[in-house]
Amino acid sequence: MTGTNSPSGRKPTAFRLDDNKVRMTDDENKVPVAGEALVTQTFYEEDEPRLPRAASTPKTGFSFGKWLMIGLSGLVSLAVGLAVDSLIRDLFTRTDWLGWLGVALAAIAALGLLGLAAREIAGLLRLNRIDHLREQLQTAADEDDSKIATTGLKELLTLYRDRPETAQGRKVLAGHMQEVIDGRDLVKLAERDLLAPLDLEARRIVMNSAKRVSIVTAVSPRALVDLLAVLFENLRTIRRLSALYGGRPGTLGFMRLARHVVTHLAVTGGMAAGDSLASQVLGHGLAARLSARLGEGVVNGLLTARIGIAAISVCRPAPFVSGNGPTISDFMGELVASSEKAERGDTISS
Repeated sequence: MTGTNSPSGRKPTAFRLDDNKVRMTDDENKVPVAGEALVTQTFYEEDEPRLPRAASTPKTGFSFGKWLMIGLSGLVSLAVGLAVDSLIRDLFTRTDWLGWLGVALAAIAALGLLGLAAREIAGLLRLNRIDHLREQLQTAADEDDSKIATTGLKELLTLYRDRPETAQGRKVLAGHMQEVIDGRDLVKLAERDLLAPLDLEARRIVMNSAKRVSIVTAVSPRALVDLLAVLFENLRTIRRLSALYGGRPGTLGFMRLARHVVTHLAVTGGMAAGDSLASQVLGHGLAARLSARLGEGVVNGLLTARIGIAAISVCRPAPFVSGNGPTISDFMGELVASSEKAERGDTISS
């Protein structure tokens, strides 16, 4: 909106917008009469026209990579089937009881394969359910919608109905849901009454994992051992956190979950933030108190804690509404203290 227009030579004058002498107009060239002020409104358009969004959106078609995977998986399946068929035929040519034994073992293997596939599908569906539930509760908190919050919390209670350690929290939360409470407050109550014990255990899991990584990398003589220890501990932590919050993924589900954790770290810039924070702390006196090897262990432990924090955000079926959730500084003090104790123990033992 532009300022008021005034005749040439007229001194500036202050007007209130609700004054009767102020008039709105779309004509910028119109000259106001004496004693009145004109307020013109101008809409500015972009200098250059924008292309439609579809121009920069990748097309999702049936790619050649999918053709390759389908063809290879089909050939492998045919090869395995023909090998089993040939084996059973050979067993029947030797003697009938060996042939029937081969048929029975093949049937057991087929049942195991079907059970494995069913478990993987159930794990993927469970992870999708948790992701949907977290988005639903986030929407309820953002929009302060009690209806959406109630629907989401009912699903949350169903998710934990077979968990005896959540019985007290589920009972208290069910009582709150019978009252007239805003949607955002309902999500906060769910965090306090139902998810707080799980969050506390999740912090313990991440803290213990960070300590183990810190100690192993500090005493390990080879970098390959450090790498394997960090990889194993991080994967173990992700799986434990998923089971804690109700995910219980299979192999494919775990791979999908690990990919989500890495994506979360990439989006939030967590690895760089953790590295910067660790370097800052080490530069402000920690390196002077610890040996170089233990200092490196602390850095690896902090990065492991950052991965654990990302895993909590991905595995948790509800967003952090009351607060921002765990941060790297929550683990730093205890991790540094444990490294200092290890340093003093090494000094005494030597």
